[in-house]
Amino acid sequence: MCAKEVVILGDRQSKLLKAIVESYIKNIKPVGSKSLCKLFNCSSATIRNDMSYLEELGFLEKTHTSSGRIPSEKGYNYYVENLMKPKEITGEDMLKLQTILNNKELVLTDAITKCMEIISDITNYTSIVLGKNSENNVLKQVSIIPIDNKKVVAILITNTGHVENKQVNIPDGISIKEIVKTSEIINKSLVGTPINDVLEKLELEIKPQIAKTMEKYEELCNFFYDAFSDFKEKSDDDIFFGGKTNILKQPEYNEPNKIKEIIGKLENIELVKNIETEDKDIKIYIGSQNNFDPDTTVIKTSYNVDGEVGTLAIIGPKRMEYDKVVPLLNYLKNFIER
Repeated sequence: MCAKEVVILGDRQSKLLKAIVESYIKNIKPVGSKSLCKLFNCSSATIRNDMSYLEELGFLEKTHTSSGRIPSEKGYNYYVENLMKPKEITGEDMLKLQTILNNKELVLTDAITKCMEIISDITNYTSIVLGKNSENNVLKQVSIIPIDNKKVVAILITNTGHVENKQVNIPDGISIKEIVKTSEIINKSLVGTPINDVLEKLELEIKPQIAKTMEKYEELCNFFYDAFSDFKEKSDDDIFFGGKTNILKQPEYNEPNKIKEIIGKLENIELVKNIETEDKDIKIYIGSQNNFDPDTTVIKTSYNVDGEVGTLAIIGPKRMEYDKVVPLLNYLKNFIER
């Protein structure tokens, strides 16, 4: 493995690179030497020399349409590793997040996804939450709530606080009383069972039990089999998107081909799942580093709350407001893990 290249910039060159990166992030226009002369109180020739040096190092690139420079992928990386100063979260944004996080009626999963949706709205980027795979979810409780004589709501809760509810029609010849009784047997026998193993145990352990006392045991088992199958399927792909189309609002995606390409990648579940991380720190993956799309940046971190783990991620263009996104993710992570 090659040693990482060490680059030492002078004070003015560092400030110049920072100014160019932040100007391009904000204005989406190549930066020329004239616009920087007043800021640095030096001649245009001096600025041009420094810009040429930064270009030689690979931190800046020329565009075909202007004499100005834009940050390169390497330039963005140097910026986030050495020059970026995270912004303070505004009182308004903090209040939005705290309102959700302090709502005791929300289970953790819902609070996290709602907060990531807010962060997506604040930043205008796409947010993703990757929850646990069902193999890590353990059955905690099954509840049956009657709606009328023909329908019930089946509620399944896991140890991680994941809640799934499904409205189900009651099969002919089966009473609500029999369904409730079966749910009691399931709670007694299957609580603590990994979701992936529930269907097998339902067939091998629960079915023989209810066959002893209930005539319609096949129909009853099928009723719960369908409910668990639905839950397992959703748990396997426990992915939440916030502001899925926000990334399309960025100028980088104003061409039909680029739109089609990025939407296709966001719809590719296996590709999205690759964003998952176990890294406890907030990490920034720019362009070729992220294995998602070379024209994007992915900022992500993991969370772990009472054994419930997952990934928080923000996807945007390489020209991302890094100093705004990182504090928001950090605030959410620290709040839920405290």
